[in-house]
Amino acid sequence: MSSSSSSAFFVICLLHSVIAITCGAFMMFYMTEVYTFGHGIETAQKLLGSTPHDQLLIRTSDSFSGLLLFAIGFFTADGVVREGSRVPELLRQGVHAPPCFHGTLETVGDVVLALSWVFFLVYSWREKYD
Repeated sequence: MSSSSSSAFFVICLLHSVIAITCGAFMMFYMTEVYTFGHGIETAQKLLGSTPHDQLLIRTSDSFSGLLLFAIGFFTADGVVREGSRVPELLRQGVHAPPCFHGTLETVGDVVLALSWVFFLVYSWREKYD
């Protein structure tokens, strides 16, 4: 692995982590503003629910989704920094890094995140076209 591709991979992974952490924080704390910015005031009010029970469920769901996204970004950044700091040393020694738990955790997290987006799209399409 060349040094430029190693550093490009490192930068891409850190960018992925920062985006995931930022989006997760917005989902947890600023969802009303995000809905309003993305859909307009009228649609945002509909998306936030009409009864207090619906509003509580929607806020809780958004918070847990944001927390999951935040955790994925945090663990990705942690793994990238830990493994990224070891890569130059391992390359100098001619040793390839063994498979690590962080890579597995990131893969599982990415799959869960992808599935959550698929479920979100299916749910939103069902609500829109029913």
